[in-house]
Amino acid sequence: MLTSVRSLMAASLLAGCALAATPALADETDAPSAFTVTGNVALVTDYRFRGLSQSSGDPAVQGGITVTHSSGLYVATWSSSTDFKVLGAAPAAVYGSQELDIYGGWTGEVTPGVTADVGLLYYAYPGGHVGKAEFFEPYASLSTTMGPATAKIGMNYAWKQAALNLNGGGNDDSLYLYGELGASIPNTPISLSTHLGWTKGALSPNFATGKTLSYKGGFDYNVGATANITKNLSIGVSYVGVDGNSIDGYSNDAVVGTLKASF
Repeated sequence: MLTSVRSLMAASLLAGCALAATPALADETDAPSAFTVTGNVALVTDYRFRGLSQSSGDPAVQGGITVTHSSGLYVATWSSSTDFKVLGAAPAAVYGSQELDIYGGWTGEVTPGVTADVGLLYYAYPGGHVGKAEFFEPYASLSTTMGPATAKIGMNYAWKQAALNLNGGGNDDSLYLYGELGASIPNTPISLSTHLGWTKGALSPNFATGKTLSYKGGFDYNVGATANITKNLSIGVSYVGVDGNSIDGYSNDAVVGTLKASF
């Protein structure tokens, strides 16, 4: 009888321990985080922004980090070294040696197969010390996938701001429209891409290169290829061209190489 009582007590104790342990086991398996953090660092042979070099045709170091919520909301920052020596001392004093982009927005599927991305971007130049260089630029795009191919159209618009007052205050805004196509080559680590953009306003390449004193619109384009070396490391090469006067190290056609690590 004593043995039976002890057995019953032991069984009851074990059952109680098991019940007490159940929540602890559940706690050990946490639900997936609502936030995702991604980033990258890259070395490029020339930092081209809408066809125009921001590094005087020289290499630049770049990197960024993005925090995304499961709702589609995100905040991000991206930075690149810059060098405007090819344009003279004045631009170098205004923009310094670093560009820092801070932006945030929302991305998600708006209809089956079509993804939207809308947000606000702020261009900052921490090293600049003459005049005003920093400005805001809202953006929006739509993209879709068709088998191994992707397509994207988008626009960026910067309203009239002090940093865009480049010709005496007339119509100092900037509109950028672009389209992109990309495709991966089946059974290879290689992807191909094309980009065509058009800028009108204060950031027009025709005005930036001195071809015209007006803000007449101009095109930029690039075609390129990227190869994945590993899951997180890739190399790429692209041919870049832009309207306006051809200035060596600034607006001349160029071949740009990229080595990027993502995490």
